[in-house]
Amino acid sequence: MIVRTLALLAAVATSASALSSSFVPRSSTLPSASSASTTMKLYDWKRRSADESSLNDVDGSVWTFDTIRPAPGSRKRKARKGRGISAGQGATCGFGMRGQKARSGRPTRAGFEGGQQPLYRRLPKYVGRPTGPGHTKTIFNVIKLDELNGAESGSTVSFDSLFETGAVTKAKHGIHKIVVGREDLAVDGLTVQAHAFTKGAREAIEAKGGKCEILSPTTNEVVAA
Repeated sequence: MIVRTLALLAAVATSASALSSSFVPRSSTLPSASSASTTMKLYDWKRRSADESSLNDVDGSVWTFDTIRPAPGSRKRKARKGRGISAGQGATCGFGMRGQKARSGRPTRAGFEGGQQPLYRRLPKYVGRPTGPGHTKTIFNVIKLDELNGAESGSTVSFDSLFETGAVTKAKHGIHKIVVGREDLAVDGLTVQAHAFTKGAREAIEAKGGKCEILSPTTNEVVAA
């Protein structure tokens, strides 16, 4: 009787150990935090198998304009539409079979909402502030007063004369406006020609015995003095 009891206990212990070993994984099979590495999907197939270990060596790398490169996976090629159905954007290129929005050219104007009251008409408007086409802000090319200090006393100054002497180097817009700069005007008797003047710039020029002449924005001829 005692022998049978001992044999039964041994069998129960063996089965319990077998069950625990089958459900609990060994420590060697668990992934460690040190061995795990973050992988990124590379969209450029030429760089998937390339050796880019030198890019990760920050301390031992010297970055120049010819060696610096974007991080792998940070830049994706743009979709090439209309180059076959296998590319995913072939045939209709994502514009559907037919309809107004599938045609060439711009289908609707800016702000059009299909016939309903558009947003720019639903919003309230500020009094005295016209908006919409024909009410855009006039943008001038700015010329500061300290850029006129290189001119001779009593001479006539315009953008063309300043450009020839090198006082100004470029003009993004075709019309010019004289504004107050960081330094005061130090030349007397200048005749300054521009398309617009600020109030402070006009007072500074006239205080030095100069004269301000307004130019036409289309012909660049003097229209007012």
